[in-house]
Amino acid sequence: MTTEPRSCAVVFGATGGIGTALVATLQSSGRYDSVLAFGRRTPVSIDLTDEASLERAVVHAAGHGEIRLAIDATGMLHTGDYRPEKSWRELDAGHLVESFAINAIGPALLMKHLLPALPRSGRAVFATLSARVGSIGDNRLGGWYGYRAAKAALNQFVHTAAIELARRAPEAICVALHPGSVATPLSAPFARPDHPAQTPAEAAAQLLAVVDGLAPDQSGGFVDWRGETIPW
Repeated sequence: MTTEPRSCAVVFGATGGIGTALVATLQSSGRYDSVLAFGRRTPVSIDLTDEASLERAVVHAAGHGEIRLAIDATGMLHTGDYRPEKSWRELDAGHLVESFAINAIGPALLMKHLLPALPRSGRAVFATLSARVGSIGDNRLGGWYGYRAAKAALNQFVHTAAIELARRAPEAICVALHPGSVATPLSAPFARPDHPAQTPAEAAAQLLAVVDGLAPDQSGGFVDWRGETIPW
């Protein structure tokens, strides 16, 4: 008699607003044998600027079962002394490097170690949180240079990795998700009364519903929290 292999769901950036809600929602669903949370303050911690920490986390997750769902909920929009640029006059090399390191390079290195760890057969999903402002085709307001460019780079990493992933695991999905406006510390400085934000719990439920509805032919895509495709 054979037994089904254990299944595992993993959330990176699990100490942020959306990440915490994703972990709670996945745990309450009972769909996975293990739900693992990785962040800067978790027992097995990660740092997007430290590739070795990402590799350790993936190895740790793989030891708990087949990784059937992995969500990267990391990201940086602002820091204590930095806000998104309103004009090219505000462009700063150091801030651009930091934005790309957190919003594009770190997730790309995570994919480097995580995607080969996904099962070769059966459904498996890797989703990373991008942002609509990373869409070049949808950019009508300008500004936010570093964040826009880094998220556009992330989208290209996702699309390219999905092509390679399909050769290894045809039923696996690699996708970029836009969570919409969510009431978290990341978006708090930009909240507007005329543009209400979802709670993290609402966003988590909607994102997981979108993930559940994805088909393999949508791998490499860029979709929002309603499941609608966003232009590149």
